Parts: sequence; structure tokens; C-alpha cells
Amino acid sequence: MNAPYLLRLLCLSFASFFLVYLALALLSIAATPAVIRVAKRTTPLAATRLLLFARLFPLGLSLLVVLGLCLPSYLLLEPEASAERVGLACLLAALAGALAWAISIVRAVRASARSLEYLRRCRGLGADLRLAGEPLPLCLLEGETPVLALAGVVRPRIVLSRAVLRSLSAEQLETALSHERAHSVSHDNLKRLLLLLAPDPIPFVHGLSALDRQWAKYAEWAADDRAVAGDTRRSLSLASALVRIARLGSPARIAPLMASLLAADDELSARVDRLLRSGSAGASSRSPRRAALAAAAMAAAFSLLLAVMLQPATLSSVHHILEHLIR
Repeated sequence: MNAPYLLRLLCLSFASFFLVYLALALLSIAATPAVIRVAKRTTPLAATRLLLFARLFPLGLSLLVVLGLCLPSYLLLEPEASAERVGLACLLAALAGALAWAISIVRAVRASARSLEYLRRCRGLGADLRLAGEPLPLCLLEGETPVLALAGVVRPRIVLSRAVLRSLSAEQLETALSHERAHSVSHDNLKRLLLLLAPDPIPFVHGLSALDRQWAKYAEWAADDRAVAGDTRRSLSLASALVRIARLGSPARIAPLMASLLAADDELSARVDRLLRSGSAGASSRSPRRAALAAAAMAAAFSLLLAVMLQPATLSSVHHILEHLIR
């Protein structure tokens, strides 16, 4: 197929992304068991960071390769000929890359729309609730279906059903709300959106779903730890709150971008056992110094990588590879 200058650029960009992302995703899939083993030996907060990094690293590096190497090398070194043939392999890879992005964008948009609709419905059917010491806005829902969740990405609010409010003691309610506040502090709903937006390595094949599930599990554990803050009494209070809400019946079906206190029934017993056994599970406090050092190291590595990528010899080599890819 003959294609003009800009269409060739589009094909090469999507094809390059698909091939690089597929290779990196396969490496990430192969490394998933080792990553999960490492996550088990660290704190839940550190585990969520490790798992999120492992999940999004292939996407981030693939975008960096396309935007930092393929795009500049093509724009600087490719002559603006009237038309040039695009090979079948390049075209198929470009279609796969475009399809993967289309699926992920539609998935993220649908999840956002469902979450916004759920929030609008809650605000229409429920009533605003003010509790002393609670900084987040609360929406109280009538009915017997148990609901306690953090909804929203930009302006999160806690959705609480009257059945849950009636069944919990004041201390249990406070620790349960602290759990949801922990999700808000960690921006977990935004991270859920990023995971939905990350394309599958192969369209319709969820090859990295194991990392998604493990991240969701450790995000709940990290929120538990932040809520109990290393206090044995608060740990027991949160465990009893989980059990009481679970006994109210099947939880309501919530929107995708929500952090529910009872996120998964199959993880409930493990969370309760962990709270009862550890008692004083250390709070997942963040070390500002370690976070600053990690950020500085990543910034330095990124700057070095960018300097290497923008070298004329590097761009020339990438353009040579692209010439072979497009044929």
C-alpha cells in the first residue's frame, strides 16, 4: 500500500509501539512470578508501588521509544516524498497497535462514565452526611444493601449506606472511614483508571491481569495498615467492621473506579486474619527522604536516557530500523 508522508508516520508510530510494547510486556509477564514473590516480602505500600511500576513500565518505556526516538528520527531524517510503499507486516502491526489503544481508551471512558453516573445517582437518591472529624464529603444511601466505598477520581467522596451506618459502632465506623481516606490519599481510583487505560499487549488478551489483581489486593492491605496506624485496638476494630458488613449480605455492585471496603469476598478472610494476627501491623508511612531520593534517581536516569536518545547517531540508527520496518 502506497502512503503519503504523514500516514507513513502514523503507521510507523503505531507499529513501533505495538512491537516494542509486546516485547516489553512479554518480559514483564515472564517476570511476574518473581515480582509477586518480592512483593510478598515487603510492606503492602511498597508492594503496591512495585506492582504498579511493573504493570506500567512496559507502557511508559514504549511511549518513550516512540515519542523520543521513532518520531524525531522520522521527522528529521525522512524525506518528504510524495508517497512510499508500506509493507503488509508494518500495516498489520500498526493496526494491532491502533486497535489496542482504541480498546483501552474505550474501556477507560466507559469506566469513567459508569462511575460518574453512579455518583450522580447516589447524589440524587442519597443525602449529604456530615460526621465530625471526617474531611471527605459523604453521601448517605437509604436501603439495606451494604455499601461503603470511595467514589470519584478528581473529587472523591465516600458513599455509605444506612445499613452499614446502623450496624457499625462509632469506633468501627471511624476505622472503616479511615480505610477509605487512605485510598483517597494514595489516589487509588486514579491508579485504577491508569490500569484500565494501559493497553493489552495483544488486543483482547489480558496478559498482565495477574499484576492488576495483585496490585488491587495490596492496595487494600496498604489502606488497612494506614487506617489502623499500628494500633492493636484499631486493627481489631477494622477487622470486626469487615466481618459485620460482610454479614449484612452481598454488597452492592459498584462502579469500576471505586474503592470499596469489601473489594473482593475471596480476600476478606485473608484481610481479617492479617488484622487479627498482626494486631499492630505497621502503618504504611511514607519516608519523605527515601521518596525524594527515588524521585531524584529516576529523574537523573531519565535525563541520561533522553540525552543518549537525542544523539544524531542514535536517531540515524533508529531511522535505519524504521526503513526496514516499513517495507
